[in-house]
Amino acid sequence: MKGPTGPPTAPADPAPTGLETAVRQTLRGAMEVFRDDPVVVDGMRSALARFDEPLRIAIAGKVKAGKSTLLNALVGERIAPTDAGECTRVVTWYRHGVTPRIEVVPRDAPPRTLPVHRRNGRLVVGLGGRRPDEIEKLVVDWPVTVLRSQTLIDTPGIGSLSTDVSARSVAFLAPEDRPSEADAIVYLLRHLHSSDLNFLESFHDQAAGVATSINAIGVLSRADEIGAGRLDALISAKQVARRYGTDPTLRQLCQTVVPVAGLIAQTGRTLRQSEFTALTTLAGLDRARTEAMLLSVDRFVRADLPAGPSSEIRREMLDRFGLFGIRLALVLIRAGVVDATVLAGELVDRSGLRQLRELLVNQFAERRTVLKARSALLALQRTLTERPRRSAQGVSESVQRILAGAHEFRELALLRELRLPDAVLPADAATEAEQLLGGAGTSARRRFGLPDGTPDDEVRIVVREAIRRWRARAHSPLTDRTTADACQVVVRSCEGVLADLSPLTRSLATH
Repeated sequence: MKGPTGPPTAPADPAPTGLETAVRQTLRGAMEVFRDDPVVVDGMRSALARFDEPLRIAIAGKVKAGKSTLLNALVGERIAPTDAGECTRVVTWYRHGVTPRIEVVPRDAPPRTLPVHRRNGRLVVGLGGRRPDEIEKLVVDWPVTVLRSQTLIDTPGIGSLSTDVSARSVAFLAPEDRPSEADAIVYLLRHLHSSDLNFLESFHDQAAGVATSINAIGVLSRADEIGAGRLDALISAKQVARRYGTDPTLRQLCQTVVPVAGLIAQTGRTLRQSEFTALTTLAGLDRARTEAMLLSVDRFVRADLPAGPSSEIRREMLDRFGLFGIRLALVLIRAGVVDATVLAGELVDRSGLRQLRELLVNQFAERRTVLKARSALLALQRTLTERPRRSAQGVSESVQRILAGAHEFRELALLRELRLPDAVLPADAATEAEQLLGGAGTSARRRFGLPDGTPDDEVRIVVREAIRRWRARAHSPLTDRTTADACQVVVRSCEGVLADLSPLTRSLATH
């Protein structure tokens, strides 16, 4: 059995790209044009500030989809409340901070700092005596590494019986009067319903000509409950997620769908030695008896175990693991796991959390600049539409030049087109093009399906061959203009990879 491995590493903050520089200059130009309008100036200043912040990733889904549990698993601590209390009805931001801090932001009053308390390993969060509808947001600053590169935003359940609660999520994630405050979204599905598609479509803003599925990831949540919680439940969940991921409508709105057993992931990330001891004791009991106990929650709690964990401890274990998690942990311990750290790693591996964390790095963190530039241009376009003035003509032209000329946006636009029913490329070419355009991650090796340790010289050979192949396709007399343009975008992406591999290859990228 293998122990836990480290989390995927988010890329360090890169130097400003040409796209970021152009967008920053355009925003500053807009601030000058609208210097007499404090609302616009504040909006542009906020858009500029977002470039220097961690990526904002919202976690959304229906009530009881497991949003807060998944957030705790990603952070590695139980800081998001998972009960049905008032705090789960408020948009809550989890940011990196040097020390723990909780701030409540009312709609009609200054922000107020709340005391930080923990109870039984959980962070206790209140609303400072306010009702949920009086609160704009809660902000929790917490000193964990993962929050250095991404701010996680927990949202109330969509489709709640309380229309006010559901409306708060929709108003935050897909507001009608401004771009979303989130750069990207992780959307939790338990079953694929039309309401899920409708929400993703509203988040999938068509403005700015750069609407794309690249800023949304679907999670088949509570994957351990599929197949009535059998030990092969996670295998069944992978099959269901794969089917959802190929749904023609969902493919246009969501980059991919991955299964995650959030409760197992959270418990694996926060496993206590006392829990491992209790599980080891259970694993040492008669197997037929423990299997009979695990047929239902009631049997597991009520069973008379003079030599085993008390009924109270077993009830706590159910809260932390669920029946499936307990079954899985017992199988692992009987197979030879003798250490709490190793068990924690095995639970996390099997939960699907690692795959999701890799996606957050490969799909979101690596495209941090383009996602933030997209958010900024959406805000600026809306301003130019709602507050037109002749002096803003230059700003408007600058926006159009960026949208038309930035290769990063051409990549996103083509990625979206390749997911439409009538794709511009045949199926086999479309699949390769998606990968070369960064659909599975923007690093050189991910674009070309190569192992992480592949030497640069070998990567260059593969890249040059791809450039030759796609140029030939673009210049073929049998290729129509639309297809040729798409092929040229793929060629440009490959050339960019080749140029980045080494300064010596820059001249080769243009030949």
